[in-house]
Amino acid sequence: MIRHNTKVNIAGTDLQVTKLGLGTAPLGGLFTSVLDTDSDELINSAFDNEINFFDTAPQYGHGTAEIRLGRILKNIGKPYVLETKVGRVLNATEAADKAWFADANPHLEPIFDFSAEGVKRSIEESLARLGVDHIDLALLHDAEDHLDTAIREGYPVLDDYRRQGIIKGVGMGLNLCAPSVRIMKECDLNVALIAGRYTLLDQEAQDELFPLAMKKNVSILAAGVYNSGVLANPNPGATYNYLPASEEIINRARAIGEFLKARNVSLTAAALQFPLRHPAVTVVLTGSRSKAELESNIEDFNTDLPANIWSELEASGLIQPLKVS
Repeated sequence: MIRHNTKVNIAGTDLQVTKLGLGTAPLGGLFTSVLDTDSDELINSAFDNEINFFDTAPQYGHGTAEIRLGRILKNIGKPYVLETKVGRVLNATEAADKAWFADANPHLEPIFDFSAEGVKRSIEESLARLGVDHIDLALLHDAEDHLDTAIREGYPVLDDYRRQGIIKGVGMGLNLCAPSVRIMKECDLNVALIAGRYTLLDQEAQDELFPLAMKKNVSILAAGVYNSGVLANPNPGATYNYLPASEEIINRARAIGEFLKARNVSLTAAALQFPLRHPAVTVVLTGSRSKAELESNIEDFNTDLPANIWSELEASGLIQPLKVS
């Protein structure tokens, strides 16, 4: 039986990570602010619940998430696996646009930079913000519109760091499948984080990305399992892929929720566990903004679902049939 603290291996490394990892975009104040005390309690609770895998990025709160995570990591005295990202550097500015992050540092502005020097700077500055002496996994982040530079300049730096042992694994973290496929074809990756493309609402990743990952032995990290919110609360005002959800999307999410409710299955539990039905998926990453949210996610992840729930959803036409090639 898969449980949240089941350990799995990251391909091509000696890293053992828990099946449920903690994403820290909410700790940058994604959509709403988070108190430092709540952040500290959340990260400590993750360790108390035997979660050892933490994903972060400079973009999250313009460095705020890394600082909040690092404050606990550098003093925790317990083993962990740390993943951050490259592709944006934080430049000083008078007044940065906080965009999605309520807790963003207003004097730092994220700027895309996948150049060799930009990637080196990103790693160095992440280490400083985190206050730690190592990063296990480094991912090319949101490279959809910067593929040539990311592949030709950014990736070789990470590959060299991996050869030197500075990092243990190289990956990418994107929201779209087609650019993810290109990077996977042209780079030697250990991990691929794909956000929102293998969920109850969107199964595109199983068409080409997942078969390629299995062929090339790349560990898939499934993120955005609630499609940024609508699968957790399918009501007006919900977000889908970080933007206001359309009426069509809300209605689809509600229909799935009603189907599941009739079978005594919660929508959030199904959304959290759904990615694991595909053998390409190694880890599910979920963002929490409080201890209570994390504990709720753990409970959902550990809930035993009916063995035939996915086949019934397929038969209903609410999700696509599983594709494994």
